[in-house]
Amino acid sequence: MISTLYRLLTDLGAPFINLYLRRRRAAGREDAERFAERLGYPSRPRPEGRLIWCHAASVGEASSLLLLIEKLHDIYPDIAVLLTTGTVTAAHMIAPRLPPYALHQYVPIDRVPCLKRFLAYWQPTLAVWIESELWPNTLAALREREIPAILLNARMSDKSFRNWYRVKGFARKLMSSFALCLAQTESDRGRFVALGAAPVKCLGNLKYASAPLPYDPQELASLREAIALRPIWLMASTHRGEEEMAIAAHKTMTAHHPKLLTVIAPRHAVRGDEIAHLLETSGLRFARRSRGEYIAAETQVYLADTIGELGLLYALSPVAVLGGSFVRTGGHNPIEPAQAGAVIIFGPHMYNFSEVAREFIVEQAAVQLQNANEIAFAVDRLLTPSGERDRRIQAARLLADQKRYILDQIIVEMEPWLKR
Repeated sequence: MISTLYRLLTDLGAPFINLYLRRRRAAGREDAERFAERLGYPSRPRPEGRLIWCHAASVGEASSLLLLIEKLHDIYPDIAVLLTTGTVTAAHMIAPRLPPYALHQYVPIDRVPCLKRFLAYWQPTLAVWIESELWPNTLAALREREIPAILLNARMSDKSFRNWYRVKGFARKLMSSFALCLAQTESDRGRFVALGAAPVKCLGNLKYASAPLPYDPQELASLREAIALRPIWLMASTHRGEEEMAIAAHKTMTAHHPKLLTVIAPRHAVRGDEIAHLLETSGLRFARRSRGEYIAAETQVYLADTIGELGLLYALSPVAVLGGSFVRTGGHNPIEPAQAGAVIIFGPHMYNFSEVAREFIVEQAAVQLQNANEIAFAVDRLLTPSGERDRRIQAARLLADQKRYILDQIIVEMEPWLKR
């Protein structure tokens, strides 16, 4: 009943959906040049032979697939991979990193005509979903065409579980689309089982097997030359409200570090003008990377409002504070700065990475703060090379390296469908 109603609403609501997409395109949140892909029209030739359709919502999820794609090709060289994402940022960051046997398209919106075009052209032999993408029309289309689907790195928050449990019959039908579900944590596994998914196994977080974020070594050398011996720290992937926290921490720390350079990297680069206005109001001298402004001796804050350079910034900064964790956004991936060799600090709201955060804390590979007032003290303590700083960097790298075995276990679980 609910699935029929959903399909009817997406059919009747086509004009409103198109209006919504046009507004997103006007705001730069859709790729104007490749917008037809969102409607199911292809822009690349289909490779011959078997093709796996992998879908990841955004940058972090897509990044976790890169090593998996390489490993699959090593074992099954006849298989090509189509990777779809939904955001412009993910396309710009991930598409250039794909190997020749893999290609990128934007995921079609969850409307039947778009999905028919997409599936008729690409004809995938297997669909692989990442984390929590549960689109009813898409999953129904896979069932109708008898295309097996696997849900990798599956996660579901308590709130999402409660919402799905209210429509348990509908959820069970969606879950029946997946021939296999591999959950991030035992808690996630229990939620998916309760909603009718089967079989469900917990192997751990695929993000531990992600390739390190890339960067240009020459650009890193250039930035290091500009900074020289100045102390530097990074507030990474900030959300609205966290830039003020970084500014306050900077002003506090200049008492001990008068030459301090604070780097602010917003999660969404389109907020650059908004943050620049905030910095002007604060009275701090700043430079904007998006405008090619140079880090001078008097620069106090470097606003890195660009896309796809977080790997460069993690390699540049010995101390990285993760944004999204001091506001109720759920935090961001601590594995990425760990791979780059930075000391990791995050706030109290890490529920998007709760199990990973717990593992980092247990291994003393990260520092968790209870509120933004503690940022200045924690960063100040870790700016100076010390035994604690070195131990935390080593522990974080070791934890990230030790968990790479997850990738091999995932491929073993996928083999029955890969061999078909």
